[in-house]
Amino acid sequence: MTTDERAPIGSRSRSGGAVSTLVQQLSKFALVGGVGFVIDLGLFNLLRLTVLSPSEVHEGPIIAKVVSTAVAIAANWIGNRYWTFGPHRRSDSALEAFEFLVVSLAGMGVGLLCLWVSHYALGLTSLLADNISSNVIGLALGSVLRFALYRHWVYHPRRSSR
Repeated sequence: MTTDERAPIGSRSRSGGAVSTLVQQLSKFALVGGVGFVIDLGLFNLLRLTVLSPSEVHEGPIIAKVVSTAVAIAANWIGNRYWTFGPHRRSDSALEAFEFLVVSLAGMGVGLLCLWVSHYALGLTSLLADNISSNVIGLALGSVLRFALYRHWVYHPRRSSR
């Protein structure tokens, strides 16, 4: 492991500086997240419009969101582990996966809270309202939380095994 790879985020690195590293990570995180978003959005709407429709299952939108987000989390873990934060992944992949899951579930909680408030507390029960609350507002807020915790906890360079 070179000195640059162990250096804390925010210090000088071979790529030209901390800003360059941050921009690279944000770009990769956004692309991986985009794939996860397509999975999440597609599966959520498929479930919400069919077997988990609120007319069939009262808690259908919440259950659909849990299922769709869980599938997206699995895809995002692979993309973030091997690409976004690849240079900082650890050899103890089970612990890393657990920490990634904890952070991802916290981000999912943000989206679920937004959906619950919109759908059940505010009574905005249309498909559009459910998508805006969970897949726009919840996703944006949850993504900020996830990126910060992935970068500064799960994949922090000081925890890297490389």
